[in-house]
Amino acid sequence: MMKRMMVIAAALLALGAGVFWWGVRPSGMDTKPVTPVMPDNVDLAEGKALYAENCASCHGANLEGQPDWQSRDADGRLPAPPHDETGHTWHHSDRVLFRYTKLGGRDALALQGVDFDSGMPGFGDQLSDAQIWNILAYIQSTWTARERAAQAASTEADLADEGG
Repeated sequence: MMKRMMVIAAALLALGAGVFWWGVRPSGMDTKPVTPVMPDNVDLAEGKALYAENCASCHGANLEGQPDWQSRDADGRLPAPPHDETGHTWHHSDRVLFRYTKLGGRDALALQGVDFDSGMPGFGDQLSDAQIWNILAYIQSTWTARERAAQAASTEADLADEGG
């Protein structure tokens, strides 16, 4: 009887610890978006406004990025890249772009086994998942059909690699 009570107490303690951890964990610890691809119900107008408020100061009002964005600065970081056709944003899958925006560069790259601080902050504490998707949808809406097709292929390959 005593052994059974100890097992039950240990199980309840473990359950309580799990519930506590879930409640206090940083929101950025959610490494997988609920939807690993761009949802159908995005709001481009909100995405454009949120981009202007949260992204344009680094990535440019016209998605042009910072000057000399491919050369590291004194801290070893790269300036903010453009999100237009001259950059590399469209080379990445939806899931990668979402993680990068939500978690920030260092944490998103760590998920890929890369130890590098790009300087990109995470926005998971300021923006909801839906708002992040809206920003990404706005950025994607500015791309040519060629860039959108290449990015869609990258998303398909990513889904196949991770099992959907």
